[in-house]
Amino acid sequence: MILHAALVEKLNDALVPRPPLVRTRRDATLSRLPGKVHAVIGLRRAGKTTFLQQLLADRRQEVAPERAVYLSFDDDRLGELDVAQLGLLLEEYFRRFSHLRGQQTTWWFLDEIQLVPGWEQFARRLIDSEDAELVVSGSSARMLSREVHTALRGRGAETVIRPFGFREFLRHRGEEPTRAVREWTSPERSRVEGWFREYLASGGFPEAQGLETSARVELLQGYVNNVLFRDVVERHGVAQVAALRWITRQCLRNPAGSFSVHRLHQDLRAQGLGVAKDAVSAMIEHLVDAFLIATVPLSTLSERQQNSNPRKVYPADVGFIGAFDRSGRSNAGHALETLVFHELDRRKAEIGYVKTDDGREVDFHARYLDGREELVQVCLDPSEPEVRRRELRALEEAVVRHPRARRVLLVLDRDDRLDVEGVEVMPVYQWLLDHPR
Repeated sequence: MILHAALVEKLNDALVPRPPLVRTRRDATLSRLPGKVHAVIGLRRAGKTTFLQQLLADRRQEVAPERAVYLSFDDDRLGELDVAQLGLLLEEYFRRFSHLRGQQTTWWFLDEIQLVPGWEQFARRLIDSEDAELVVSGSSARMLSREVHTALRGRGAETVIRPFGFREFLRHRGEEPTRAVREWTSPERSRVEGWFREYLASGGFPEAQGLETSARVELLQGYVNNVLFRDVVERHGVAQVAALRWITRQCLRNPAGSFSVHRLHQDLRAQGLGVAKDAVSAMIEHLVDAFLIATVPLSTLSERQQNSNPRKVYPADVGFIGAFDRSGRSNAGHALETLVFHELDRRKAEIGYVKTDDGREVDFHARYLDGREELVQVCLDPSEPEVRRRELRALEEAVVRHPRARRVLLVLDRDDRLDVEGVEVMPVYQWLLDHPR
């Protein structure tokens, strides 16, 4: 068998030294687990390819350029490629650089690798038989978290790339703070507060930055349509496309809202969309798998209680809220809550919401890997006494069930008058930026 001509051309191109990629650095890092295939996954257009190219540039600053190879398989000339060609590619590489084989570690960055059927076999063989590190990435349609682990038989370690967090958003504009928040001057704080309001409206997709509202809305709606048809309809053979689109719009335009499969099923029937309840459940699962939405259960150790209580749903990016809710109503409070959810997720917390015995709700109960717990309440404007009492009362009642948890009230704007014993009160932007990276 002869190595595919287009693959030879790509290998030749990959070995040509190029200047380092100059784009916004991401806060994501690869796992340090040895002997693993590093799978970079996440929502489409969030920046996975750029992340791989940045990793390549970093590696080539440390080792000889030929020891780090980047290949993208998103090429129509490679449409019929099979896994045997990957083996031939490896042999061609070591024919050119025979002094490396078994002597020095090589790095392989393979983008859109899911387009080669059986790539997992090659990945396992490369890791097992060569002194090599392998980083792969691809569309969420075929690179789902659970599928990567199954296909690689426990040899995979995942890194999730999300739309920009607030610190990355500031870095993209050359505005990342160099000092701790408590050391800022008043002008510095005002500047960050202004940027935060823009971030709250526009979100964190790299391509959406700096666009006018109409262009941004068109772009983000296009992203969602692409995910629906490529990662859900084509991938899973969903026939009830109208129902899928209705469910998606409901989830994206109602951030932090509670939902149940039963209620969605009833609402669909009222819309004249007859869909089985099991199909509704499957559609929600597909949207979560495609990274388009995330759901948060009731915080309890009882699986039965989790399953019998509604979940809260959050869009993958705060920019989706304005792109799909054109009612003109203010969604700033729920947008704030969405940002907080995603930051807790970045911090690898186990997240649930709390219902107290008196029916009050705390937005998040977060359990961290080091054993710490937090009760986090998000409030747009606690200046109204009744609103402040309601939010603080919920935190007070939730501590009864979670006595080890630190209590945090996150608000939109700084207010030095808000001093509550036992509760840490701070603006969301400060909470986002205070966490060490």
